[in-house]
Amino acid sequence: MEKPDMTGGDSAVQNDKPDPPTLIQEEVGDVGETQKVAKLASSVETAGADSQQPAPDPPSAPLIPESQQNGHVNNHHHHQNGKEAARAAEDGLAVEEVGKGSPEGTKAEKDDQEVIVIQDMGFNIKVVAPGIEPFELQVSSQEMVQEIHQVLMDREDTCHRTCFSLQFEGNVLDNFAELKNIEGLQEGSVLKVVEEPYTVRESRIHMRHVRDLLKSLDPADAYNGMDCSSLSFLNVITEGDIEMKKRKRNDSDSVDCTPPDYVMPGAKDRPILPLQPISKDLKTPQCLKVLTASGWNPPPGNRKMHGDLMYLSVVTAEDKHFHFTASTRGFFVNQSTQEIFNPKPASPKCWAHSLIELLNQISPIFKRNFATLQKRRVNRHPFERIATPFQVYCWTAPQMDHTIDSVRAEDAYTSRLGYEEHIPGQTRDWNEELQTTRELSRKNLPERLLRERAIFKVHSDFVAAATRGAMAVIDGNVMAINPGEEAKMQMFIWNNIFFSLGFDVKDHYKEYGGDYAAYIAPCNDLKGVRAYNGVDIEGLYTLGTVVIDYRGYRVTAQSIIPGILEREQEQSVVYGSIDFGKSVVTNDKYLELLEKTSKPLKILPHKVINDQNEEVQIISSVECKGIVGNDGRYYVLDLLRTFPPDVNFLPMEGEELSEECKVLGFPRKHKHRLACLRQELVDAFAENRYLLFMRHAALQLMSIRQKKATTVEEEQKISKRLVAAAQGLRSPDLPPKDVNEEEENNQTTEEEPTNQSPPTTQPDGEQPSSESKAIETKESRESDVDAASREVINTACRAIGSLSDSEFDVRFNPDVFSPGVTHPNPQGDQFRKQKQLVKDAAAFLVSHQIAGFVKDCIEHSITAIDGQSLCEALHDRGINMRYVGKVADLLSQHKLLEHIHRIAVSEMICRAAKHQFKTYMQGVEMLCLSAAVSHFLNCLLSTFSNPHPQLPEDFGLNMNKKKKNKKRSRYYPIANHVDREWASLSPQDMWSNIKTEVKEYFDFSLTCDSCDSAVETYGLQKTSLLREICIKCGVQVLLREYTFDSKHRATFTEEDIINIFPIVKHVNPKATDAYHFFQSGQVKIQQGFLKEGFELINEALNLFNNVYGAMHPEIAACLRTLARLNYILGDPVEALNNQQKAVLMSERVLGIDHPNTITEYVHLALYCFANQQVSAALRLMYRARYLALVVFGEDHPEMALYDSNIGLILHGVGEIDLSLRFLENALELNKKYHGQRSLKVALNHHLLARAFSCKGDFRAALMHERETYTIYKSQLGEQHEKTKDSSECLKHLTQQAVVLQRTMNEIYKSGSQATIPPLQISPPSASSVLELINIINGIVFLPLSQKDLDRLQQRQQVLGNLAEKQAKDMPAIKEAGDQESSAPKVPEEDDAKATTADVADADDGAAR
Repeated sequence: MEKPDMTGGDSAVQNDKPDPPTLIQEEVGDVGETQKVAKLASSVETAGADSQQPAPDPPSAPLIPESQQNGHVNNHHHHQNGKEAARAAEDGLAVEEVGKGSPEGTKAEKDDQEVIVIQDMGFNIKVVAPGIEPFELQVSSQEMVQEIHQVLMDREDTCHRTCFSLQFEGNVLDNFAELKNIEGLQEGSVLKVVEEPYTVRESRIHMRHVRDLLKSLDPADAYNGMDCSSLSFLNVITEGDIEMKKRKRNDSDSVDCTPPDYVMPGAKDRPILPLQPISKDLKTPQCLKVLTASGWNPPPGNRKMHGDLMYLSVVTAEDKHFHFTASTRGFFVNQSTQEIFNPKPASPKCWAHSLIELLNQISPIFKRNFATLQKRRVNRHPFERIATPFQVYCWTAPQMDHTIDSVRAEDAYTSRLGYEEHIPGQTRDWNEELQTTRELSRKNLPERLLRERAIFKVHSDFVAAATRGAMAVIDGNVMAINPGEEAKMQMFIWNNIFFSLGFDVKDHYKEYGGDYAAYIAPCNDLKGVRAYNGVDIEGLYTLGTVVIDYRGYRVTAQSIIPGILEREQEQSVVYGSIDFGKSVVTNDKYLELLEKTSKPLKILPHKVINDQNEEVQIISSVECKGIVGNDGRYYVLDLLRTFPPDVNFLPMEGEELSEECKVLGFPRKHKHRLACLRQELVDAFAENRYLLFMRHAALQLMSIRQKKATTVEEEQKISKRLVAAAQGLRSPDLPPKDVNEEEENNQTTEEEPTNQSPPTTQPDGEQPSSESKAIETKESRESDVDAASREVINTACRAIGSLSDSEFDVRFNPDVFSPGVTHPNPQGDQFRKQKQLVKDAAAFLVSHQIAGFVKDCIEHSITAIDGQSLCEALHDRGINMRYVGKVADLLSQHKLLEHIHRIAVSEMICRAAKHQFKTYMQGVEMLCLSAAVSHFLNCLLSTFSNPHPQLPEDFGLNMNKKKKNKKRSRYYPIANHVDREWASLSPQDMWSNIKTEVKEYFDFSLTCDSCDSAVETYGLQKTSLLREICIKCGVQVLLREYTFDSKHRATFTEEDIINIFPIVKHVNPKATDAYHFFQSGQVKIQQGFLKEGFELINEALNLFNNVYGAMHPEIAACLRTLARLNYILGDPVEALNNQQKAVLMSERVLGIDHPNTITEYVHLALYCFANQQVSAALRLMYRARYLALVVFGEDHPEMALYDSNIGLILHGVGEIDLSLRFLENALELNKKYHGQRSLKVALNHHLLARAFSCKGDFRAALMHERETYTIYKSQLGEQHEKTKDSSECLKHLTQQAVVLQRTMNEIYKSGSQATIPPLQISPPSASSVLELINIINGIVFLPLSQKDLDRLQQRQQVLGNLAEKQAKDMPAIKEAGDQESSAPKVPEEDDAKATTADVADADDGAAR
């Protein structure tokens, strides 16, 4: 089930020019503790290259603590603009370039190696703060002063301060200064914390910080999807931090093994309440009742002269009312009341520099409860507190108490512009920030890390701002810039972001599907932005783009090109077309920039004819527009047709598709004509054609070799030219090939004087010398070689449909089937080739990719467990979701794939419901949102046949009134229009619409007309459908148990709808170097070099931390891989440590019930058991099984793995009856999905035999072990080790059974009243249980001798060299990568024995 998140086909790390060896200094460790690691970055080379250099042992768990997440933790305190973000990103990276002195040195730097040394200067300093004992702090020379500020604001004893400076030897330190640049700062230096005077801004920041401290344990923000908070339940499940327990050995006698009833095999209930378990200490101790800005604000002029900044109103837990003054020197209690303003200090005088200190003085309850809160806050794992880079929403939430919160109120009802990011007097120029970060230098690794970190930080801020803005637009809180226009045509600007709605404005998409095409276009545009950002051409710019779906509307948020609003679009566009190809313009600079994207994006430069009958050269689709901003940058936008059209969904007269497409009913009319192929498919198709090209060329070479003898040198020359042609290059020694004979004649004429000069100098009558004959022979052979080379290349090019006869050229003309675009020679051979290539790609998707997907499913190399994982698996192969109906038809032909067929049908139903939800919600006013959503869910999921929406009391009055003032409805069209149509929806209408939509969109025939019949026909479960539809539509429902099957009342009421969230799509920036390290580490692990792989993955983790901060899905993948390596290399404690972080991170950044989170729980349970934490292991496995039941139900092959794990652990602690229930269920599932004779089934029989023998039921044990033996014998042969082991086990069980029977016979014969003595059967040892758990999870520890090790290392060295050679000759192919992954693993070197992951044992282990 575990899917390697970042492993691609091309595992080689190849940059445009090789990176120099680089030493990277990283900051890692826990809060308050900074460890230093030096790494050699040049260890990453090609996929097959081996690094035999000894590397230093990696430190444990490289982590950047919360206090050091510059810009990622407490990011609402210290937001920065683009330049500040770039500057702040430099922390941790000090660069000194060596070998740059002279011009010769510069040249040598390119030829040899550029060394970037980052000096390791970690040291301890002493911090002296008022009111507490001095303490030591470990810092790095590369840190900035600002990071020490963050550490102090997070520490328990200094967190109450925000307005202070750090002084060293009497000098105030600059926040952005690096410690290494502070003169005299060294080991043992003393930094003094000095309280500074407040300003209005600082006092507001201080108040916000106090609010955050008081709310730090409150999960309300996580449930409400605010401030990048999200949920995590790991420590609730394990009843405390596993870290605290890992040194304690659990006594198996005290283990509570009983699973909840709903987790037991065969349980029918799918409760929702356990999804978010309530922690024992969830209740946050109340410190204060009210802390808010006073109504006496702002201070009058005379009080400003006394230093008053603002007034606060406080109600303590003792119910006492106070008024505070925030002054420049701190906070004090004044004599004001609600009715009387008296700003003088109260008597006795209560004054403090921080609010916390002042509240401690006046409220004993506050002092006690705040201390308790602080202890609990500090004891939480940092990963439970750190903000995530993007907001994660949850589809369920309990009913939360709504408490008074002045900061939240102020955020909601004041203009946050200019205040939200703490940049006084200005809004953020998003476009400038996004483009400036992309312009940062990227010549070496530190510069690239700096650039990627700045890009990621600005992008995550932009996504958050765009999401807030889009919600404000749909809620009617933003005035349109064209308020007089019709609602659908309105556009908005908020916070320097441009917002447009997904409707067809001015019939722009009339020929392409109208509103439906306009709804699809933003997502296609986003894919284009992702593609161009991935190529990352210097000088070519894209807009910051976010697509938000909210309340049925699609909003596109874009950064604003400087000057674009000051001129008409016709004046702005210097490249492309504004009317889908009628008028087209081009620009030399754009052609130069786009030429660099042509090969990586497989876009063919082509000509079109504009309305003035001129041929215009373009290197994109005609819709792509080039606009030069007032900042002089070259922007490309409207990239919705970056990739070729999907002709399977584009019926055209006179165009025939391939037979395999016709058989499946293509071409089909789609709802829009913007259907394009995915970038993954374009790349896979090009790779496939490349393989075919090389295969044809190899056959040609063989035939040439057979026809005439060729020398090795000649063969090498042909091969060299072939490789050059395959890469789209011309071999330097190949004469230029041109069909134009004049050029060939000219070439001959020019060469004649040279070639014929020797004969002219000879005397008459003399024969040419032997040397000249040899020269002629050589020349003739060379011409033969040239001809042979051309013949080989031409034949291969024709065979694979290359656009060029002289080189491999598979690129697409995106306009080849565009209506309204005129082509220069539509009947020509070249244009025919371009059309055929697009058809071939569509046929390749149907015949190769879909068939390959089904084959992978049969082989269990894909395990989809919900709609999202199915979607990702299809997208990885370039298959669009509109093909899922065809995929489902193919899946239905294989009984073994019933589970994936079920998920595919569920996905089609949910997507069809989502399409209906979109139009349904557009007719609902704000007053009725919860009633409308609950009615929609009732019609979709409830058995009750006649649900009626709960309408507000005054709804009928509104309905009977005359239509509202037209002018008002124009100003607020989205938020306030009234429509009763949604209330008339019935379940029959709903399911009729769903059936129609599934047929039209997916070409799949649903044989159900209600939710109940869908559940019965396809084996679906309503809880899973509710989860999927809530996630897809952004609905949050109340956490309670729902009765779906009641025939007398509706399932949902309006009180059950807690919230509606936005669905946000954006381009996630990539950490390229970290990604390459990760891929190289994966390759090393596959080759068996586990320690080298560990080093590379560890380095990838460091780099990911550097770019993304502490929280990101790719960091979770790194931690999971490191944990697995730790475990295989014999360090289960460190494995547990890393896996715990992976689980916490997965819960926080992906979701508590995401498929990856379930996998992480299973891995953590394994490592807990290996660390003798049996109780925790069982609780984790029960949690994983429960989540799986909610997400996909019990009938799934993954459930067999979970049940085998649970059964084994229960067996290990002597709970045999419980164990048998889980093991028997696992056996039935494995039989169903792997076949009766599968090795997995054999292993299940063996596990059951062990359990029954421990129970004393030797007859049942013998029966199961006999099955094991039979399968092993038929599948592996009698001589196989497993067969022999099973035979021995059979003998042992037979002896035990005979002894038992003999004893019983004697008792019966004697006729005495004696009873059978209790069987003395000891439970299996923990080590034997662990060994079996390792096997079923795909881990086998193999003892190897030193001789075996040497032999395997040599073999892998040869394989590595071969792989390196192949990598140089041709690009890595995904299919080849898949084969490599099944190669045997070479173990870690050790004198006595080695351990390795035997993932090749694909049937015995799950090959995780």
